[in-house]
Amino acid sequence: MSEFKRSVLSDQDTSTVVASLQQRLVDMIDLALQLKQAHWCVVGSNFRAVHLQLDEILVDVRAASDEIAERVSALGVAPDGRVKTVADSSQLTALSDQFESASTTITTVADRLKASIVGLRESIEILGAVDPISEDLLIGISAPLEKHLWMVQSQEL
Repeated sequence: MSEFKRSVLSDQDTSTVVASLQQRLVDMIDLALQLKQAHWCVVGSNFRAVHLQLDEILVDVRAASDEIAERVSALGVAPDGRVKTVADSSQLTALSDQFESASTTITTVADRLKASIVGLRESIEILGAVDPISEDLLIGISAPLEKHLWMVQSQEL
């Protein structure tokens, strides 16, 4: 195993930051998987619009997971995005494995987006005092997800 010799954070701060980022990584990977499952299983009125919208959101979520994983690597720790880790550690509620109406899909996706954003904001709070670079990264990830949440939940009205 290689070890980085020029850490930019103390060992304690690195542990704090990596633990928080690792949880966000797991949740982003799970969110991406759930978005794709919802994309495949949406049916009914507004199918096409919701189907396409889910792929638009997915682009940002996948980019977010990659950015988070690369930040963990930059801190000298191997990120863990393995399926078992995601299944065991995600804080998101599991998604149905059935076809769902577009309206149910919208509600479900809005709920998952909100839970993910809440997690990001919790980590932003933790990281603010320890690592402003990681804090800034999560702020940058949160903004487009919050916009997606607005656009998704606007369809519930």
